[in-house]
Order: sequence, then C-alpha cells, then structure tokens
Amino acid sequence: MRIDAHQHFWRVSRGDYSWMSPDVEVLYRDYSPEDLQPLLARHGIDRTILVQAAPSIAETEFMLQTAEEASFVAGVVGWADFAAPDASQTIADLAANPLIVGFRPMVQDIPDDDWLVRPDLAAAFRSLAERQLVFDALVLPRHLSRTLVVADRYPELSVVIDHGAKPFIREGALDPWRADIAALAARPNIACKLSGLVTEARAEWTTDDLRPYVDHILDVFGPERLLWGSDWPVVNLAGGYDRWRAGTLDLLAALSDAEKDAVLGGNAVRIYLKGRGRG
Repeated sequence: MRIDAHQHFWRVSRGDYSWMSPDVEVLYRDYSPEDLQPLLARHGIDRTILVQAAPSIAETEFMLQTAEEASFVAGVVGWADFAAPDASQTIADLAANPLIVGFRPMVQDIPDDDWLVRPDLAAAFRSLAERQLVFDALVLPRHLSRTLVVADRYPELSVVIDHGAKPFIREGALDPWRADIAALAARPNIACKLSGLVTEARAEWTTDDLRPYVDHILDVFGPERLLWGSDWPVVNLAGGYDRWRAGTLDLLAALSDAEKDAVLGGNAVRIYLKGRGRG
C-alpha cells in the first residue's frame, strides 16, 4: 500500500488559518479531496493521512467530516489544546471517532520554546499514549532538545517528527540539527517524516540540495522509521506534488524494494493505523 502520510485540506472562509495570507496566492484558496485525487491516482497512492492546519477543534471537526466523504483518507491528525485543564477529555472525545490517529499542536508557532516541557501538558501526552495515538511534532531545530525530553518522559508515546524538523537547507547548514536529530533517532518511539523539505530549500532546489539531509535522516532512523509525505498543498510553494514525488524516488533509489515499500507506505500503516483509521 502506498500512503501519503502528510497532506492538508482547508476552506479559507472558515477563518482560523492565522498563518495564511492573501499575499501567497498559491495557498490562499480552498483545497479539497477533488483537487488531490488526480495527483494520488497519477502516482499510485492508495491512502493519505490528513493533518491539521489550524489550531482549533472546529478545524479538526471539519477534517473529520471531510475524511468521512473522502474514502482515500486513512486517518486524521487533529488538534487539541494540550495545556487546557480538560485536554485529556477533549482528546478522548475526539478519539471516539476511529479516524483520529494522532494530534498535532503547532509547536513551531508557539512563542515559548520550552512549551513542550511544561508540566501542564502531562495529561495530554499520557492521554495520547494510553490510546496509542501519535504525537505529530511540528517542530523546528531549536525544539529538538525539548522533543527529546518528551520522548524520554513518555516512552510509550509514539512521536513522529514532521518535515525532518525543518533543517536549514536553504543556508546549507547541517549543524547542530544533525546531532540533535540523531539523538532523537536513538529513541525507538520516535519516527520521522520525509516531507516538507523542499519548502526549506531554495526555490530552484535540486535533489543534491536535499541529499545530505535525507541521507542523514535515513542513516539515523533507518528506512523502518521514515514516512513519506507530500505536505500538499504547501508543496505547491516549491514545485508541486509531481516534482517532490520524483525527487523522493531519486533520493531513495539506493534502497531495496522492501525498504522503499516501508518508507512509501508500510511504516505509515504500522505507526498510524494500528487498529484505528481506515485501511
């Protein structure tokens, strides 16, 4: 099975996408299953993981409704306020829908770099672990040491690092990201998405620009803990779905067929769809 482990839908008129601006015309429009379906068909992709794009319960409910109508969506990564007193109950209520496979606070947009290690998030993390839900970590390189604390505090929690933690590809900088991501990879409860890298690169990126970062992620996580995602439609800022998919296949060319199968779908099934979601 081929799975795109990271894609979005949104409806601009809903009004809770605070990061979105009319100045970025390619993103400031509605994106629906009808827009994505032809791309999936062209690349032989069977299922997707739909990921939140707004910090609101309303958007999670919008995604669940959309997923019910889009048979190719295997699971939804929603949002909840991890710091709220009722976070555990909110997570439980939303997780009553089997399409919920994880949750993603938008850590990259939170001003407090130490937010992840606050003690008032403990109930939320425990709730995820108890329900075998994934913590999708939308983090930047400066958050990696804090993400490591979370992984060590909750060793039963499944953590997936989004977009390789957005390394500084445009600047060609590998350090200290390289050491920090390796430290995370040493924890068996952490996996990483091969997604979102092209929007961190220069506009006319090549696979050679991405290769040092992809090779390092592959080296430390191994193909058994790497998940491919398009980050569509954000990927339209950097050449689009087709170009990133072709680049991915080039970057993974040295892997065996079994290893490619794992990165391109098998790992997403194992990590996200363990008794939940839509097969």
